[in-house]
Amino acid sequence: MRAMNTKAEITFLGTGTSIGVPVIGCDCEVCTSDDPKNKRLRSSIYVKTEKTELVVDTGPDFRQQCLRAGIRNLDAAIFTHAHSDHVMGFDDLRRFTVLEDEEIAVYANHSCMDRLESAFPYIFDGENKYRGYLKIAPHLITGPFSVGDLEITPLPVLHGKVETIGFLFSISGDRLFAYIPDAKELTVETKELIRGIDLLILDGLQHEPHWTHLSVSEAIDVASELEVKQTWLTHFSCRVDYAATEPGLPEKVRLAWDGLRLEVV
Repeated sequence: MRAMNTKAEITFLGTGTSIGVPVIGCDCEVCTSDDPKNKRLRSSIYVKTEKTELVVDTGPDFRQQCLRAGIRNLDAAIFTHAHSDHVMGFDDLRRFTVLEDEEIAVYANHSCMDRLESAFPYIFDGENKYRGYLKIAPHLITGPFSVGDLEITPLPVLHGKVETIGFLFSISGDRLFAYIPDAKELTVETKELIRGIDLLILDGLQHEPHWTHLSVSEAIDVASELEVKQTWLTHFSCRVDYAATEPGLPEKVRLAWDGLRLEVV
């Protein structure tokens, strides 16, 4: 149960990069580590408030993540972008629309919605309105929107060639947190929307520079520039060892791990 003064609870369903950790065929120290904080499913979060339950992204580990986190109800699934590690568990949402008249709201930008429809045409064609199938109410993200008591603002970012967004979550106009799991650069608009925020969850792929993701040091610089009060990094490759990296981080920056729960008060 959440404390009475808790506005939202965030569960990290996964904190790994596109191929997860451990990586198939990799014998590095992280992939062979016994540290549970080095075991990472594909990045996703579950957000729960007094009135709303939603997930951000449904990667290929989504079923396993729901079982591990004990998720039994969802009002919506919202998507950051169309890469496979963020969308390919989409059909597993069917367990939240078991009855014939049940459906789940789905929010995505145009390119991501097109990818979902092309990968899962039977969900979009309107013919499978049966018990046990996934029934959706699709919504294109063209600006701020609401799910239950959550006000959600899309945050444009640069992430390779794929149109990508993060999200700012608010209740009654009060900013709760921002979630940006995939980004190489934040737009000016996004920076101004989250400047001075209390809680930021941000991409921190690895220590070395990468062409489509923020490195750990780059993410730290972004958090410092924007005067964020607390930053949790996510979306790690096997180049990030939790025990070796965490002690050297600035006081206001931490590494997330699979199963971590944060309360926003």
